[in-house]
Amino acid sequence: MAYSRLKRWLIAGTTAFLGALGWAGIARADAAVDWQGIAVDTLCRTTPPLRPGPHGFLDLAVVQAAVFDAVQSIGGKYKPYHEQIPGASGSKEAAAAKAAHDVLVNLYPTQAASLNTIYKEYLTKKGLKEDDPGVAVGQKAAAGIITLRAGDGRVPDPMPPPFYGENVLPKWRSSPAANAPMASSWMGTIKPFSIQSGSQFRANPPPALTSEQYTKDYDEVKAVGAAINSSRTPEQTELANFYHSDHLCLTLHGVARGVAAEHVQDIDDSSRLLVLVNMAVSDALITAWDSKRHFGLWRPSTAIQQGENDGNPATAGDPAWRPFLNDPRYSDYTSGANAVTAAITHTLALFFGKDDLAFTVTSGSPPAKQKTRTYNKFSDMQTDMVNVRIYQGIHFRFADIAGRDQGKLVADWVFKNVATAK
Repeated sequence: MAYSRLKRWLIAGTTAFLGALGWAGIARADAAVDWQGIAVDTLCRTTPPLRPGPHGFLDLAVVQAAVFDAVQSIGGKYKPYHEQIPGASGSKEAAAAKAAHDVLVNLYPTQAASLNTIYKEYLTKKGLKEDDPGVAVGQKAAAGIITLRAGDGRVPDPMPPPFYGENVLPKWRSSPAANAPMASSWMGTIKPFSIQSGSQFRANPPPALTSEQYTKDYDEVKAVGAAINSSRTPEQTELANFYHSDHLCLTLHGVARGVAAEHVQDIDDSSRLLVLVNMAVSDALITAWDSKRHFGLWRPSTAIQQGENDGNPATAGDPAWRPFLNDPRYSDYTSGANAVTAAITHTLALFFGKDDLAFTVTSGSPPAKQKTRTYNKFSDMQTDMVNVRIYQGIHFRFADIAGRDQGKLVADWVFKNVATAK
């Protein structure tokens, strides 16, 4: 089983990474890129999920922080995130693989046997020895990051009481059908990786229910986001299916990895790119969840079903209205998917110093007929994600834009403060 998983990443004894996890073509890759893929595969393809809610996105930042520190400790170009390991030597590839392996085993102990086999087979494929000095460097880097992030609040102990929202207008409340509490209600309080706190980039308040902006966005999502009798075009429906919520883990995490494999030439730079992306994503999610819990705004489904009671004579209610996709179990404002997408794509634009670089996204969503999309600009993917969540019927446009803006602000901060030149 583990060896067959490894073959998804390595072809004919090379480190070429396959597009099953988000990249359409075969490209050169290194251990930082490969083990990001192994980490994503471990996290996103396991049922039931190894972590509650979106916490796996944060776990990947822990993995990549250890990889980055291991690589940079061996004569790297950039300042390590946590610590420089004295006397570090050996293969950077071995150091990266060991660092990623050890963090993954620590996070997901039930996967230890499979990960151990993958690790050993990986070293063999790369022509590396288990006693390479770089292995000890990776081990120390992993131990340092594991200690640093211990008790950071990703999985509280004890867990906080479940939060079901508030049954008052215009507050989010759990769906009567599912009657499930808010997913990861505490995530806005998790210790960030780079920003100062979850509230540092808290969004401005959403528009008032009686405002022109709210009315406009209400009418838009009611029309194009409905499950039935929607004005959504076939192309818009296809886009909504391409970025289906249930498959975003694989879809989004393939973007930076694919770009790194295609355009980054050495492991110093690829480990830097991936640590920047993963930390921006994690801190953007923490930021979005801070806003979700702070504002607690209802989803369009509740708003439209309660439209006759919201005090706005211009919003016509429909008690039977349902969204195209089922509502995620958290409030509307702000959009986590847009925060993550903007964090990824804006970090890529900052890294390469330009917005216009072609890249391909691969979807693992079964309803999507078109499995790949090629963009010529990073910002074009941001635009699509803003629209997608409206076509899916699960967000107001103002929530998507606010999430996108948060993701970009967080990416700016991380890029300025993490993995800077020595």
